[in-house]
Amino acid sequence: MKKKKDRHIIRKIKYYGKDILSSKNMQDTKRIPHHGQISVYEHCISVTYVSLLICQTLHLRIDEKSLIRGALLHDYYLYDWHVAEHWHRFHGFRHPGFALKNAMEEYELNMIEQNIIRRHMFPLTLVPPCCLESFIVCAADKMCAVYEIFRL
Repeated sequence: MKKKKDRHIIRKIKYYGKDILSSKNMQDTKRIPHHGQISVYEHCISVTYVSLLICQTLHLRIDEKSLIRGALLHDYYLYDWHVAEHWHRFHGFRHPGFALKNAMEEYELNMIEQNIIRRHMFPLTLVPPCCLESFIVCAADKMCAVYEIFRL
């Protein structure tokens, strides 16, 4: 049963995120480190998967397409924040803005997708998400980060 659920979630991610997943910039995130040995690309896929798993488990009614696209793009900042450059300072606070700017240059984003990207670092960034999809991605992002950092 679990494998069937996994395949179903993966199909949804590929269906709604096909253009994002195949883009040059998203492919480039495979070479940008995020947490330890995890790339930004792997992290974004994990956050998207966990977000959908949360929704399925809790039987939440959400805009799946927006959740998937927002989750895939939530860390679309396109630089290695581990490299010591002055503008990388305060990455945790600033990268949602960089990610949103980059995503909006390449994709037409609805308000839910924009909110997911802009608010995924709450409570580090003080303004909370304003829709259920954003809260879910925010929670999934924290769960995946803890898992990746501590290699659970």
